[in-house]
Amino acid sequence: MAVFGLRNEFELHKDVKDATMHQEQSTGKPRPRVSVAQVARACGVSTATVSYVFNGKPGVSPVVRRHVIETANELGYRSPLTAAKHNRSLTRVVGLIVPSMLNYMHMHWAQAIIDAAAEEGFDVFVSTTGDDPERLAHVAASMAARNVDGVISTGGMRLDARIHGTLGAARIPVVNLSRTVEHADASFIGIDDAQAASELMGHVLGHGVTKVATVIGPRFSTASATREAAFIDTAAAHGVPIPGRWRVSTRLHRGGGRIAAEELLADHDDRPEAIVCGSDEVALGVIEHAVVNGIDIPGELIVVGSDGLARSRSPLLGLTTIVQPVVEMATTAFRILLERITEPGTPARTVICPHQLHIGTSCGCHPEDFNALTAR
Repeated sequence: MAVFGLRNEFELHKDVKDATMHQEQSTGKPRPRVSVAQVARACGVSTATVSYVFNGKPGVSPVVRRHVIETANELGYRSPLTAAKHNRSLTRVVGLIVPSMLNYMHMHWAQAIIDAAAEEGFDVFVSTTGDDPERLAHVAASMAARNVDGVISTGGMRLDARIHGTLGAARIPVVNLSRTVEHADASFIGIDDAQAASELMGHVLGHGVTKVATVIGPRFSTASATREAAFIDTAAAHGVPIPGRWRVSTRLHRGGGRIAAEELLADHDDRPEAIVCGSDEVALGVIEHAVVNGIDIPGELIVVGSDGLARSRSPLLGLTTIVQPVVEMATTAFRILLERITEPGTPARTVICPHQLHIGTSCGCHPEDFNALTAR
């Protein structure tokens, strides 16, 4: 009902917008600079509302925000940020860097960020790196050249801060999601990877296994490296050493998981009893290889993952996994990026989001029994 009334209000001011555009187009000359007041009159809102929209401030509904932006674009309005400390106009575009779209976790993060950005009138320029450092550096340079307002990166490399140097030189703020980068002035949003990994390994060891392997993503990812270290340390604390040959790093997708499983399960006489994975997609690849080769999950082999995607936790797959709050992490990352865009002096900060251990059937548990036990 409120939206209907708002649309009618917009229609009452349509003649103002049309008249303004006609006046500018009929002269055959370049459009004169459009003012905030002209945009406000064309939209039927206050000048304060227009200022809020183009300075990225809260307090404006998504419907009004979109209408103001669309009208301003039609009129040719380009908004300089009002405070003297801002030295460039907003493009209303942010960059998103992800390793690939083969991992459903990255897809879900991307969609949640796109949704959050749209609510604030921003578009998202998405680029993938394939976890290639040179490609990552190229993507950063491209985003700087396109003058994006800020960047969210899920593809950071622990010791490679080149993208932060490139974007920092262009005064483009960066927020790291899931992965951190050493010596970089950037905010970080993630979970406590060490604690989550320790909980997952502890649960697996509770099944009495003594032959355990780990499969994680690339070690230049701080998330993967931290999880691997916690897996190994937790197992050692329980008297279960993990030999080097059973510590595998692979690509963060199902293909990577299949390759890792082929390596770990090739020797019929020396197989692990459990494979603890740092990613759901990798775990699903391990399971695919095991099933194709007649290895029973979980009867002969326990497989667990990390990420907690909805499809992984479905009754069909029943993966025991660490659940990350995907939407909360993505929206928090965008909110913090927006703060740094609109208030360039805002210091970088770290936000650790809560995680949960989801018990499925891939570890040998009966979830209903486990949940009843933990509820006591």
